[in-house]
Order: sequence, then C-alpha cells, then structure tokens
Amino acid sequence: MRKTAKRGQIIVVSGPSGAGKSTVIAEVRTRRANLTFSISYTTRQPRQGEENHVHYHFVDQETFRQMIEEGAFLEYASYQGNYYGTARADVEALVGDGYDVLLDIEVQGGATVRRLCPEATLIFVVPPSFGELSRRLHGRQSESEEVIQGRLNRAREEYREIPNYDYLVINDKISEAADEVLSILKAQDCRVSARFDMIKGDISL
Repeated sequence: MRKTAKRGQIIVVSGPSGAGKSTVIAEVRTRRANLTFSISYTTRQPRQGEENHVHYHFVDQETFRQMIEEGAFLEYASYQGNYYGTARADVEALVGDGYDVLLDIEVQGGATVRRLCPEATLIFVVPPSFGELSRRLHGRQSESEEVIQGRLNRAREEYREIPNYDYLVINDKISEAADEVLSILKAQDCRVSARFDMIKGDISL
C-alpha cells in the first residue's frame, strides 16, 4: 500500500451475514493497490480466530457509549444487541493521505455514510439466492436455529435497502465476486471528478 497525492475514496460494502462479503473483501485487498480496510469498533465478543485491532477494535459498552458522546464515529449501529462503529478520524486521515478506504458495515451505517459522504461508493453483496444464504448460515454449525432464523429475518430487512446502494454484487464464486468489485472500483477511478485535476492544466476553461 502506498500513499498518493490524489485524495482517496470511501467504499462501503454491506450484505447480510452469510453473504461472504468479508471473504470477498479479503480477495479484493490482495489484488488492488492503495486500498486499505477500516477496522470497525464493536462491543461484541471476538469469534474464534479473530484478533483485537486486526479484525475489529473490541471495546466494552461503556467505552463505545463514551465515543458516541464525543462524536468519534462517522457511523455506528446496533445489531443483535451489540454496537458497531467506524471512527471518523481514522477514515478522514486515510482518505486525506490518498488511500481508498473500505468500510465493511451494516445497512444503517451505509445510510449514514451516504448522507454524510455523498461521494462514497456503496456496494451490496448477496449470495445467488436466499436459499443459499440459509444453507451457508446452517453450514457454519456454530449457532442455534433461533440465532440463524434471527439472521435470516434481519437479512430480509437488509435486502429492502438494496435500492439505496450503487452496485449489487452476486457472490456465487469468490473470485468472480472480487472481479466485479475490482471493476466497480476501476470505474470509479475513471470518473471525471476523480481525474479532472490531472488534465485541467492542459486546457483553457
């Protein structure tokens, strides 16, 4: 990852639990230079294999509420009894240094970023069918049926927010879904608003 003179962009990636968005994001990060991942804060407990300050900043409820009061978050949301949030200062510093910042956040957070940062690119990731989503959640074999049904009900609510996103990526195969995300980011790089400063010195307006 390298610092550039160009201001970076904010990319929001959302999707229901079980869509595989984290795996797609990991693949994209290995194939795109100058893309960094914003590490969210959360009050939930770490899952097996997750590391503090790598996968999330794990904090307690009191610390998170204090950060809310201080206005520390660009966005935050509550999901299944736990808070998730993106630190405003972290994102602003990275974007200002020319890094493209990827936010893996829920739909409430996506809506907040859309309102505060209208230039952000919003991508929604889904599996090829709702039945496949159910199969993936059951395949984890790490949660009760009650929890899984809660995730599926939540997914139905999240699907209703898809029209508010810019792009929809179908995650049937990880490599193909990553290809789609990379194509989206390349197209965003080529926008006039992103490139005009490179050539405006060559023309008279």
